[in-house]
Amino acid sequence: MTEQFVSRETPEWTPIAEEAERAARVLHPDRHGMPRPVHRRVLTVANQKGGVGKTTSTVNLAAALAMHSVRVLVIDLDPQGNASTALGVEHRLGTPSVYEALLGEIDLADAAVASSASPNLLCVPATIDLAGAEIELVSMVAREGRLKQALSPESLDALDVDYVFIDCPPSLGLLTVNALVAADEVLIPIQCEYYALEGLGQLLSNIDLVRSHLNTDLHVSTILLTMYDGRTKLADQVTSEVRSHFGPTALRTVIPRSVKVSEAPGYSQTVLAYDPGSRGAMSYVDAAREIADRGASGRIRIDGR
Repeated sequence: MTEQFVSRETPEWTPIAEEAERAARVLHPDRHGMPRPVHRRVLTVANQKGGVGKTTSTVNLAAALAMHSVRVLVIDLDPQGNASTALGVEHRLGTPSVYEALLGEIDLADAAVASSASPNLLCVPATIDLAGAEIELVSMVAREGRLKQALSPESLDALDVDYVFIDCPPSLGLLTVNALVAADEVLIPIQCEYYALEGLGQLLSNIDLVRSHLNTDLHVSTILLTMYDGRTKLADQVTSEVRSHFGPTALRTVIPRSVKVSEAPGYSQTVLAYDPGSRGAMSYVDAAREIADRGASGRIRIDGR
């Protein structure tokens, strides 16, 4: 029986070759730049269910874009300040933050600082002051549009950013409403687990209300499936149900459940900095590339809503 040998020069696909190629895109971003969008994109990352990967997705998508030559601004609108922590940005009490920008006390550019993750990545941090912002905003005129005022075209032009990601708290309160009014697009992370779709209807209803009364341009542009565990049938069922309901709005890339992704914030890092060769890091790079390609082609409003 004749044995067949495959030389190293043979251009055959193997799983290891694919993983090596994807790792190279993370480790050498200068060789694999991502396209800039046709127009500046402002995305609110929202889901009132906690623990679905909102903050994790916000910081890692932003870091992936920034590493590949795209200018990104992250607005940390969660009083817990987890996005600020992951991006290595100071958010102690007294730090210029999104709280002062909401109240109109400072300009957005005065609160934006460069992240340690990339010089192309800016962050407006959240301090503990933000916890009381919802109560303070109640008595203000045009309280739902305070963030939109802060994110004026002039302020964003001064910062020279291509993407703005707004990380929301796990609620449908006034802070989240401000985020929906300030953005044109909503990115919804959905966990690949049983309760993933519970409460999603309420979020979509709120988006419809904001669109009807406060922001006619708002639409769900991106669905990102997170915490995918390929060993379970349940993850495949949730994935299938989401794709059948949302169609091409759902990204092809799914984010796997990963210990590295969970560990990274403990070191004030994104997973791309903490372990760039991990499956989690490579998945976020792939998801960011999908988002960038859509932005560059202008095919953003694909949900028909």
